[in-house]
Amino acid sequence: MFPRQKFLTACAWGVHLYTALGAALGLLAIFFASRWDFRASFLAMGAATIIDCSDGPLARWLMVKTRVPTFDGALLDNIVDYLTYTVAPVFLMLEAGIIPDSRWGLALACFVMLASVYGFCHTEAKTPDHYFLGFPNYWNLVAFYLYCLGSGTTFNVAVLLLLGVMVFMPLKYIYPNRTVPLRPITLTLGIIWGVLTVASLLMLPVINPIMLWGGLTYIAYYFIASFILHAQYVLKSHRSASI
Repeated sequence: MFPRQKFLTACAWGVHLYTALGAALGLLAIFFASRWDFRASFLAMGAATIIDCSDGPLARWLMVKTRVPTFDGALLDNIVDYLTYTVAPVFLMLEAGIIPDSRWGLALACFVMLASVYGFCHTEAKTPDHYFLGFPNYWNLVAFYLYCLGSGTTFNVAVLLLLGVMVFMPLKYIYPNRTVPLRPITLTLGIIWGVLTVASLLMLPVINPIMLWGGLTYIAYYFIASFILHAQYVLKSHRSASI
């Protein structure tokens, strides 16, 4: 019989391979965007996001760090995430005209890339109590909603500049599947949002306004809930300091 320990080690390596598939999906997202097949590009990014949301729980369940101590899964995850959450969507935004086709547009794209580098390399980007510190580089979602909204250059530039600056601001944002406060409602609404988003992706280039605004409602909840929880954290810290 195949030894149990070897089987579990093989499973741990399988989790790393599963994470690494995101890199291939990131390349596909760039490839399709370069050919203006934005639906296929967003679908590739969506598949990469599903992997990113599921590989962490799998890794913890299989105790990957213990079973494969010589391979840095966290580094792999950051490399893949930078490609799929930043490089691919920024490239798509350039190709789709979401970011202006000009020197200033390229400067804005470079700013987003550099801000994202800071976010991924910041040692406190994920807090001990399971929050993101600073806007968590969800540029794939930013690209998707700006693409669907079609609101024009001024609005797009304003959103990208604001979110880029927010990467550097030490505000705490919900880590959807790990932040304990509000987790039941966050996960429930997140599942509904996920279904709406997948359906919206499959319908592209047709945009269903009900699905679009339903998805944006969850985005609004995410920001509002994050700001409220951060405010509660700050108040609690001030009270503790004054005692």
